[in-house]
Amino acid sequence: MSIIPRVGLGSDLHRLVPGRDLILLGIKIPSKVGLLGHSDADVATHALIDALIGAAAAGDIGEWFPDSDPAYKDANSIKLLQITWDKLRAMGYEIGNIDIVITAEKPKLSPYKAAMSQNIAKVLNIAANQVNVKAKTNEGLGYLGRMEGIAAEAVVLLTKDCHE
Repeated sequence: MSIIPRVGLGSDLHRLVPGRDLILLGIKIPSKVGLLGHSDADVATHALIDALIGAAAAGDIGEWFPDSDPAYKDANSIKLLQITWDKLRAMGYEIGNIDIVITAEKPKLSPYKAAMSQNIAKVLNIAANQVNVKAKTNEGLGYLGRMEGIAAEAVVLLTKDCHE
């Protein structure tokens, strides 16, 4: 028996608009604008889901949860994360670690990083030290710098016991 490591990379971005909640990794962040999307538009959770699916070589988030399906209209992304992880865990995967980068000019996300990390650890039933969340700005450059949107990237290490 050998343990095989598998790495997945996920990314997402959404436009900022008035009249929507700003939810990142399942945490509601006080803001005058929120992210536009078919679901709750939680870019960081979407990036994480895509990284998990990618590490398992099982497609992408759009295949698993298509925005053309009305079942996912205004969906809670944390619930989609739970569905994803339940399926991957049933396939024999375990999480080594997760690293997430959220890029937003405003609001400042540093005060929420610990809560976001703890929330993801709780949802995935892993230790808090297996989840790292980083917040960055785009130094005023491009659409992110003009506060038109928020982007996120996630890297995940999965492991799986393989029988020879």
